[in-house]
Amino acid sequence: MINRSAARAIVTFAVLTGGALLAGCNTDDASLASNAKANQPVPPKVVTAMTAKDMELQSPILIRLFKQEAELEVWKQDRSGKFALLKTYPICRWSGDLGPKTREGDRQAPEGFYSISPAQMNPRSAYYLSFNTGYPNAYDKSLGHTGSELMVHGDCSSRGCYAMTDEQIAEIYAIGRESFFGGQRAFQFQAYPFRMTPVNFAKHRNNPNMPFWKMIKEGNDHFEATHQEPKVAFCEHKYVFDPAPPTGSVRPLEFNASAKCPAYAVPDEIASAVREKQQRDNTEIANLISKGSPVAKLNTGIDGGMNRVFAAKLPEGQTGLSDPVEPGLKTTAFSPAPGTIPPTVNPPRNSAAATVATSYEPEADATRPSSSLLAPSKPNSIFTNLARKIGFGDADTTATTKEPVSASAKPKESASAKPKTATPARSVPLRPAVEKHTAPKTAEKTAKKGAKPEHVATARPPLKPAVDAPATASIPSAAPLASSNSFDSRFSVSR
Repeated sequence: MINRSAARAIVTFAVLTGGALLAGCNTDDASLASNAKANQPVPPKVVTAMTAKDMELQSPILIRLFKQEAELEVWKQDRSGKFALLKTYPICRWSGDLGPKTREGDRQAPEGFYSISPAQMNPRSAYYLSFNTGYPNAYDKSLGHTGSELMVHGDCSSRGCYAMTDEQIAEIYAIGRESFFGGQRAFQFQAYPFRMTPVNFAKHRNNPNMPFWKMIKEGNDHFEATHQEPKVAFCEHKYVFDPAPPTGSVRPLEFNASAKCPAYAVPDEIASAVREKQQRDNTEIANLISKGSPVAKLNTGIDGGMNRVFAAKLPEGQTGLSDPVEPGLKTTAFSPAPGTIPPTVNPPRNSAAATVATSYEPEADATRPSSSLLAPSKPNSIFTNLARKIGFGDADTTATTKEPVSASAKPKESASAKPKTATPARSVPLRPAVEKHTAPKTAEKTAKKGAKPEHVATARPPLKPAVDAPATASIPSAAPLASSNSFDSRFSVSR
């Protein structure tokens, strides 16, 4: 008799195989099971790290990515049911500017929350291996944003994507593959301009993308406060996180990215944790600004960034819009890079255009809270008052509206432990401004490139992948963990 784990693996294998053939970017006539690159086992060191952190090989994963720091994080569910950081990978190359992608050919790497299913895993990518980010999502489409086949892939080359080394993407791909074999139907991909810290928000307070960044920060806060994957919904051209039917409601919630938000509530245990975190962050942001925290320079002519670990390996390598190379790193960077850097790599270059520092001015447009549940209390603090004036207070995390919205309708905090119903008003946000680059308008495609030898990992001895073998033969049996957010309810709202 086939046990439950083996049956689940067989079913998931069939989904992976069919998805690889049906996905728009995965049109090659090959299945996941017959591809040696896609079947490389998870490296022993990573498996050891999972064991040390009380994680199963096939438990669910979640990925977070940060442009400015040029880092990609893989989080994995441990046996307690919460997500913990498994490993951080330096990003070899990303393109565009800090800010969301808005149109095909703008060379922007997307920002926001996306869902990665087995069908988006590409074992026959022209860039070694890849997975499609799922851009545009419902929010992007509601604003008329365009773009296609935006990937996380190997080859350290980007024209709108996030590029790793071949060795890195093979490892990330294997970890994701195992989570699918364990029963995860899709893993969440969170892409940010930078780590959502008070220091970074004070530093970038003049950036025109700030309303969008404040909106997605709420999702970041939900994850960091709970270490659970936040449910994501869209309405009124905005993100909504962890919505649930109000108390006493018998009808399931229905969300439409372009329509008015239904009445919903955020569970009290989540809302209170997020509210406390946002209150601390807003106070610190105001404190930093009051002390004259410098404003980030507006850079022109720089296309994307590269982690300083890789930039230090290249002659006159630049990190671009990512964190700069630390003093002395180039002369002391004798350790091997985390993967093979191809000779065709094109690091970001500073153009002749000068970078211009801007002074701080309060935002002219009013913003509205995306959920009255998360509005922090109003302590009598000069820093908090300053934060409120410049748009960081009162959980003000949604996109800027064309018409100012009155703040007089803010509900009062109640001592009741019951969840509170949020009925935000409809508005139409401005589309974030995106800097035009002089580079040709090319979308990231997985069309066949010229033949190139496959890279060999330098960080570990080569492993023998199982070729033409059933997927279950090389996968240890491990009972998948049940997530607090079930696989059926991820990226959907139901009772």
